[in-house]
Amino acid sequence: MSAETVIQRNFKCTKCSGNQCRTKEVAMTGTGLSKMFDIQHNRFLFVSCEGCGFVEVYNPAILNNKSSGQLGNIMDILFG
Repeated sequence: MSAETVIQRNFKCTKCSGNQCRTKEVAMTGTGLSKMFDIQHNRFLFVSCEGCGFVEVYNPAILNNKSSGQLGNIMDILFG
């Protein structure tokens, strides 16, 4: 199960306590040569609350490299 799916299933907004969200993966350039050549190797997962618009940013490379058990533990810490 992907980190994005787990986040959507367990989402609870820290600002308004809403439970509906939208996710979007965004790619960005870094510094130096990657910026000069527009190489977008930095990827982030933006999670937006549909109730109030509050946005949280996650690194999917870190979340997806965890085993499913560890990913569940990380999500429990993030979402209570």
